[in-house]
Amino acid sequence: MSVEAVRSYFKQFGLEGKIRELEESSATVELAAHALGTEPARIAKTLSFLVGEQPVLVVAAGDAKIDNAKYKAQFHQKAKMLTPQQALDWVGHPVGGVCPFAVNEGVQIYLDVSLQRFETVFPACGSGNSAIELTIPQLEETSRAVAWVDVCKGYDDNGQKTALEHH
Repeated sequence: MSVEAVRSYFKQFGLEGKIRELEESSATVELAAHALGTEPARIAKTLSFLVGEQPVLVVAAGDAKIDNAKYKAQFHQKAKMLTPQQALDWVGHPVGGVCPFAVNEGVQIYLDVSLQRFETVFPACGSGNSAIELTIPQLEETSRAVAWVDVCKGYDDNGQKTALEHH
């Protein structure tokens, strides 16, 4: 079970006890927000793409949508999402539980700037009914993200940005 791999992964950070396994599904942004009692925007959804021959994860705010022009500028190709089977095989987590933790070797992880307006966010933890609340610095550390990117649109940032520098 993928949530156990994530729990084991979080031991190195001393955060394994913060993983919440929920009674109800958190497999979509709306379900997760309801189950966790938070606003949908604070759900850190992990989107899985194929860039060339490599799986790439983009962690974005729950209210953000991929902006095709920005995505193409960043990754030099059109956005091509992994199928549910590819996500499971190549990333190591099922759709609904895809997260940037305890992923298979060779998966590159990026964090979208849409997350930076929050103090804490709620990414999944490898299953469709798990989550963890992390600060943005904790998310940076635990995800081992390659970089911050700006590949989304449609979210309300009200001009709020954190003091985090782009890598």
